[in-house]
Amino acid sequence: MACNYNPKSQQQLTNTEMSQNTIKNEQLRNHEFLSDMYQDDYFPDFLVDKGKAILVELCLQIESQQPQSLVELYTLTHAATDRFNDLGEEFDEHDSELETAARESIAADFEFIAKAYGFEADTEELIATRDW
Repeated sequence: MACNYNPKSQQQLTNTEMSQNTIKNEQLRNHEFLSDMYQDDYFPDFLVDKGKAILVELCLQIESQQPQSLVELYTLTHAATDRFNDLGEEFDEHDSELETAARESIAADFEFIAKAYGFEADTEELIATRDW
């Protein structure tokens, strides 16, 4: 069995995994966030880890704030999207970008999160504040 140890992102990954383990929704606790981006060498893993952390934090916020409407959910997803906007600059600095494949992966996870918490949300509205 091969060991996939990556020392440059091990600490952050460990923190994100520990946070993901605290998600109450079992479907999301076990979900592989941004899996398409991890499989593509164009996206640096340590930056994808930061994106995963944004999504895990979004799940934890939904569980703690318990939005009762789509408007309340969109407030949370827009804040998370804004964090991805900021992260996009870091991707640019590392000869990468949040391009089509990344957009699709990120949007799919936003939609997956909304559905897992019982919302039938418009995917484009979930990430309406995106600039990527």
